[in-house]
Amino acid sequence: MTGSTLDSAKTVLNHHHDAEVVAAHGAEHQDFRLLGIIVFLVAEGMIFLGLFMAYLTFRSVATEWPPAGTPRLELLLPGINTAILVSSSFVIHKADTAIKKNDVKGLRLWFGITAAMGAVFLAGQLYEYFHLEFGLTTNLFASTFYVLTGFHGLHVLFGLVLMLGVLWRSLKPDHYNSKSHFGVEAAEIYWHFVDIVWVILFLMLYIL
Repeated sequence: MTGSTLDSAKTVLNHHHDAEVVAAHGAEHQDFRLLGIIVFLVAEGMIFLGLFMAYLTFRSVATEWPPAGTPRLELLLPGINTAILVSSSFVIHKADTAIKKNDVKGLRLWFGITAAMGAVFLAGQLYEYFHLEFGLTTNLFASTFYVLTGFHGLHVLFGLVLMLGVLWRSLKPDHYNSKSHFGVEAAEIYWHFVDIVWVILFLMLYIL
């Protein structure tokens, strides 16, 4: 094999190696986190959908719903809770807007307010539980009520943990900025999901 042929072969191999390095580097920097969040929320949505369908099925086959003797649900406290949770979606969006302007203090402020609103929602739900005139095993309506609202409450609690995690990480200088703020967006998307689910629950359990 001549020297020129060897040089040509080396050049081809070097180009091939460089292409592999570039491809590997690009693969390392592909961000699938948003896809992961979407898949997670779709899975959670399917669980809630199953619970919704079960509730609607129980209601459709029952001769009377809620069953006779079941105390009526009060609307005042759940209505206030709903207004608080829905409003919190607009508040948390302000945090996302703030960090996109490199306003870390604004991020902390709006996330803190959102977390406080979520905590008030949970406190209101616990207050309602303690004052309801039926228990988990009173009848089918009571059981589905506690399962649906309790499962959603767990999601609200998880959302609070996410927000506290973002607030903790925001204490590190330049952890979140206008170009790097996925944690903020992920928490916001999750919180919007929690709010949407609650609106559906409120309509199903308290209004319809």
